[in-house]
Order: sequence, then structure tokens, then C-alpha cells
Amino acid sequence: MLKLFTQFHVAISLLGIASGFVVVFGMLTGDPLDGWTAFFLATTIATSVTGFMFPFKKLLPSHIFGIISLVLLGLAVYARYAAHLAGSFAWIYVVCAVIAQYLNFFVLIVQSFQKIPALNKLAPTQTETPFKIAQGVALLAFIGLGIGATNAFPAEDVSKTVASEPSGH
Repeated sequence: MLKLFTQFHVAISLLGIASGFVVVFGMLTGDPLDGWTAFFLATTIATSVTGFMFPFKKLLPSHIFGIISLVLLGLAVYARYAAHLAGSFAWIYVVCAVIAQYLNFFVLIVQSFQKIPALNKLAPTQTETPFKIAQGVALLAFIGLGIGATNAFPAEDVSKTVASEPSGH
């Protein structure tokens, strides 16, 4: 049963990472990609939640990542759906979503160096230079993506939204 659950967790993680890159591309082009965004947020939240369902005896770094990710995703969901990206909620959404994507990608790198024999041979303890380079390049790339997305993603004009809503009279 644990093997099947692990496969499910990995599958939703990979779906979250793949859809996250589509969403970040949408941010960079100023397109909110509503369907992709909902899928990304749902699968990334599911990834973090299911991570807590594995048996454990003590708090691990993966749990800390999961907690941070869930907080960021909660803020992203609020900014995107409750606050409708109004004003500063646009950049709050972008920053939280991009950091959540980075955290998932960080874990992908960790898992790749643990599970893929060729990578594990290069960095068996994950303190070696190849692992540090991979993580450093990923961090720099996500910082660039985050800055680009924050600058490109449009905030919702609240005055237009309010003016276009039916008044109920």
C-alpha cells in the first residue's frame, strides 16, 4: 500500500511541477491561464498534504518545506481567488506561487540525486559540488523567473471589476 501511495504522491508532484512551469510561463506573458493555475495550485497543495501522510517519527526538513509550501499556497489561493489579484495581491500571488514551484523543484532535485544512480554517484551525500551547482542554478533561475513574472503579471483593476459587477438593483 505504501508503494502505491508513494507512486501517487510522485505522480501528483510531477504534475504540479509540470503545470507550475506552464503557469509561470503564463505569468511571464501576462496570461493568468485560469485552468492551468487551478490545476497547478490543486496538485501542488495535494503534493504537500500527501507528504505528511507518510509514516514518520520526527519532524524532518521535508515537513518544514511542506509547511512553508502550504502557507505560501494558501496566500496564493487567497490572492488569486478571494482578492482577485487586486492591487498588491497580484505580486503576492506571483511571488507565493513561484516560491512554491521552486520548493517543489528543489525537492525534485534532491530526489533525483537520491534515486537516479548516475546523479547519486556524483553526489551521494548531497554535499558535493554537482548537487550544490544544480541547486544554485535552480535558485538563480527561479529568482529570475520570479522577478520577470512579478514585473509582467498584471494586477486586476479593482475599479473595473467593481464597475462591471451587477449592483443587485
